[in-house]
Amino acid sequence: MLHLGLGSFHRAHQAAYLQRLADAGDTRWSLAGTSLRPDMPEVLAALAAQGGAYTLETVSPDGACSYQRITAIREVIPWAPGLAAMVERGSDPAVRIVSFTVTEAGYSLDSAHRLDAGLPEIVADVARLRRGEAGETIYGAVAAILRARMRRGAGPVTLLNCDNLRHNGERFRAALLDFLAHVGDAALLDWARAHTTSPNAMVDRITPRPPPELRERVRAATGWDDAAPVMGESFIQWVIEDDFIAGRPAWETVGVQMVQSVQPYEEAKIRVLNASHSCIAWAGTLRGLTYIHEGVQMPEIRRMAWDYVTQDVIPCLSRPGGTEAPTAGLRPTAPPGGAPELGAARRSGSPVDLPAYRDVVLERFANPAIRDTNQRVAMDGFSKIPGFIAPTVRERLAAGEVVDAVAMLPALFLAFLQRWHRGRLAYDYQDQAMDPAVAHAICDAADPVAALCADAGLWGGLAGDARLVDAVRRASVRVARFEEQA
Repeated sequence: MLHLGLGSFHRAHQAAYLQRLADAGDTRWSLAGTSLRPDMPEVLAALAAQGGAYTLETVSPDGACSYQRITAIREVIPWAPGLAAMVERGSDPAVRIVSFTVTEAGYSLDSAHRLDAGLPEIVADVARLRRGEAGETIYGAVAAILRARMRRGAGPVTLLNCDNLRHNGERFRAALLDFLAHVGDAALLDWARAHTTSPNAMVDRITPRPPPELRERVRAATGWDDAAPVMGESFIQWVIEDDFIAGRPAWETVGVQMVQSVQPYEEAKIRVLNASHSCIAWAGTLRGLTYIHEGVQMPEIRRMAWDYVTQDVIPCLSRPGGTEAPTAGLRPTAPPGGAPELGAARRSGSPVDLPAYRDVVLERFANPAIRDTNQRVAMDGFSKIPGFIAPTVRERLAAGEVVDAVAMLPALFLAFLQRWHRGRLAYDYQDQAMDPAVAHAICDAADPVAALCADAGLWGGLAGDARLVDAVRRASVRVARFEEQA
């Protein structure tokens, strides 16, 4: 396997699963990895110096820590302009899977979830591929690998998306083929259609940015002086559609769920976990908190997330059939001032036990030992609104229902964005999908709520809908009161 993006999440999730296989005696598969961007040279250098090995600290809900040496990454490819070493490794017939984690904002999709071919980085990569060079986006990099495989006769390859993107395999594949059409290489386009698959997948594990003290914790607990340790919660999940064109590891033997359709897991995870995670991060930032668990412990913030899932997400996702979400070992949680919803499983008729899954999520977020920061979770709001939140708003409005609970999320983001606009955030805000000029214009508008709700990049066909504007305006009044209590 060649993985593009050796950040913390990959090393705490996909590499950890492959390590389970190796520990069970199946050593047929290993990982090579690199980065598409020159933004993590210290990590790549540390991993290379350690032969790809590193330490994973796993934190249980009660705060107990365990340590594991991960050696599944056998080759670390340094980043260099042109990505020649990456392309060379990707064209090796031994590589059967190219996987990637580039974050939701790294896919350059428009409001209709298609490739935004007019973006400068896509235009630049199309030009690079026409010149026979590798590109710098995920499409330009993968296209260069596929071209090299085609010319070398290296055989078919599975392209495995490991990011929190709805229908991630389908959308990546459609955008890649569109990218190749813009390049104008008909032979490569035909080859990619015939020799690749891209299964949908859902990934889940809370993986904070490694804090500075993690290296010392690892040294004290294990004696290893690890320059590239990572940490993650004990909960882990990976659901993949079994559509691999050139073989795959026996992941099903180590806990990966190989399924025909990932959709019910994907929708539950994106709408329940990812969206409420952002809700808590934005709200916690507005109240001067640093960590996610601090927000969950604040009744007002926890209530926002609870109401959003209960009032708007669960009705949207209620449909018959399917498989339970994993909830073993975690007790149901209660809304502030209320009792746990014991026995609520299946009441909604959902294919996933949504009330129980909501409880699992809030329990995980409340783990103080994880120390996940609001800064990490709050990032990339301009891709999270259309990806995680707008679908619920759209479906509730289409059903003629009110959206007061879900409207709190864009209202929180707007208040958060206004802090950024005024230079009053306590930390640097990173957002790959944000055009700073557009964001400042929203905040400078005579009616920022209307400006936010009119942005087609955030809302697609809902942009400017009076019902959306009214709901976010009401929610913004509540958010303003919430901020005043800080």
